[in-house]
Amino acid sequence: MTKARKKSIFSMQADISPSTYAIISLCSFIVFFAVWAGAVQFGLVKQIFLPAPMSILSKLWTLAHDGTLGSDVLSSVYRIGVGFTLASVTALAIGVLIGNYKFWDAAIEPFLDFIRYMPVVAFVPLTILWTGTSDSQKFLVIWIGTFFQQALMFMDNIKRVPPDFIGFGRTVGLSDFKIVTKIILPSAAPQIWDTLRISLGWAWTWVVLAELVAANSGLGYRITVAQRYFQTDTAIGYIVVLGVLGLLTDQIMKFLGKRMFRYEGKH
Repeated sequence: MTKARKKSIFSMQADISPSTYAIISLCSFIVFFAVWAGAVQFGLVKQIFLPAPMSILSKLWTLAHDGTLGSDVLSSVYRIGVGFTLASVTALAIGVLIGNYKFWDAAIEPFLDFIRYMPVVAFVPLTILWTGTSDSQKFLVIWIGTFFQQALMFMDNIKRVPPDFIGFGRTVGLSDFKIVTKIILPSAAPQIWDTLRISLGWAWTWVVLAELVAANSGLGYRITVAQRYFQTDTAIGYIVVLGVLGLLTDQIMKFLGKRMFRYEGKH
């Protein structure tokens, strides 16, 4: 019998070590920024439209040194923290309800589908009318942009729990509340965590959208001001910061998920 050939890292479904994965990911970023720097260096694009990476890094360093960058990041992180938490808690409650009870599924799920196809951008002017330009408006934009999608995804997570698990709870005489808290939520927890991780990315988008039109601080606000005065280095720098923050929070949640749900082999 011939010995099985070892798969190349380029083969379909080939396994790679965490260190190899990290090296490949790092190389992707290096290539991206090298191409960007080369395009500016050789005059393929003007600096007014796309400053060189080092120019942007220098500008961010200046903004960090005078406290502007830190203040804007903290403002946006605070708004996301509150808005995303409110959306997640309410969405999970609704997801559990419509995922377990056919009556509430019929009463609520079509309405959620109806709302989720409405563009969040269209609600932004209305949220200003409803709540003014305070942080409450930012929370509301994040909630609108996140809640409806989350609720349906949580519903799907709940419905994936094997019926036999619920049947066992019925057999031993557990109440509906205990079946939900002792069986359904623990069983669906890995999928619920993945839903939270994915939807957190949306929250970053919505808070920036809210800050673009009605704010006096935050990452979105600073991008708007920079665009107004043709400060391209600041605008692109803040966009890069958003990408870094989004990647950081995603990787943190992925790391925590692997630790919390070790029994999920491929989580």
